[in-house]
Amino acid sequence: MNLPPRSSLPGSPAPTRIARLRNLSYWLDSAIAIPGTRLRFGLDPIIGLLPGGGDTAGLLLSAYIVLEAARMGASKSMLSRMAFNILLETVAGTLPIAGDLFDAAWKSNVRNMRLLEEHLQLPPVARARNRWFAVLLIIGLILVFIGCVFLSLLLLRWIIQQFGR
Repeated sequence: MNLPPRSSLPGSPAPTRIARLRNLSYWLDSAIAIPGTRLRFGLDPIIGLLPGGGDTAGLLLSAYIVLEAARMGASKSMLSRMAFNILLETVAGTLPIAGDLFDAAWKSNVRNMRLLEEHLQLPPVARARNRWFAVLLIIGLILVFIGCVFLSLLLLRWIIQQFGR
């Protein structure tokens, strides 16, 4: 039995929407190849190098994928896994240099797109609308990020005080 393409099944998201999310994920995590190796990284670790807002910008771009997944009916457990991927990358990203290297290796957006594409293989009746849950997760991620920045500033202040004596 031949099934129609996934994008033409009733209740499936528009192919351009998925393509847009795949494109965002690619640019954030895999767009740049290191010549002579199989290693790739994206704009996310580069954006994270910007002091005072780079990690926040990366978090917000990553959170967009989670919000779209919620609009497509991803379960709360899947949205939680996606948020954890972003949380881990964001918290680790607050560490200078090592965090950016982790960010380049972890690739939370690629992981989250894989989760979303697995979800899209489910029949439409098995999906739920969890947009508000995703919004709460994103707010939680932002609060955790603010906490990380605050702790980083406290640590920096302590280091300056130690060397300033």
